[in-house]
Amino acid sequence: ATLDRFTNLFYEKAFADPHIDSFIRDHNDPHGARFAKWIAEKLGGDASGRPWSRDRMERPAEVVSLPGAGEVQVHDRSSAHYAAWHSPKRAPEKVGDHFQLDDCRIWMRLHFWAARESGAFDHPGFQEYYVKFIGHFVSVYERTAPAFARESARWSEDAENIRRYLEAGREMENVKGLSYHQAISALPIHERPSMRNQWPYV
Repeated sequence: ATLDRFTNLFYEKAFADPHIDSFIRDHNDPHGARFAKWIAEKLGGDASGRPWSRDRMERPAEVVSLPGAGEVQVHDRSSAHYAAWHSPKRAPEKVGDHFQLDDCRIWMRLHFWAARESGAFDHPGFQEYYVKFIGHFVSVYERTAPAFARESARWSEDAENIRRYLEAGREMENVKGLSYHQAISALPIHERPSMRNQWPYV
């Protein structure tokens, strides 16, 4: 299915990206399959059969030992993200830090790149809807991130961006460490947050 192909491809890219991979404790978990179920449930509601909720109820809880957090039971999305913040692969000074704007932007660029490569974005109507969908949910992790969803989707339209990224060892130095004000100044004016700009809710 396109959705499974999309999410598995995304995790291939996430595992290969040093910045995003630092949040991922174990490559052996079925990340792609779980993410596909979450997307299907959020997009399809009751009609989807609630595959992610069923999987979560049936999944055995896993207890992991994390730097700065001790033993943590990982059993749902919230606890999985807590485990990501305390991943032993993160730099010691970063352990425990929540997701920042640059983390979200890199994640979205990789995510939309996988959507494009997998064929999920072959339908323009779905692409527009899905970018808004991610723009809504990414705000849970960093409130300033939604404004960058459209830019993140455009990034993979240009093969030159991907070439530079790969040649740089899969590092997005033009994103990492930027302040919100530095980042927002590079967006088109009509995509910058304002009282009149209610995207992604319009």
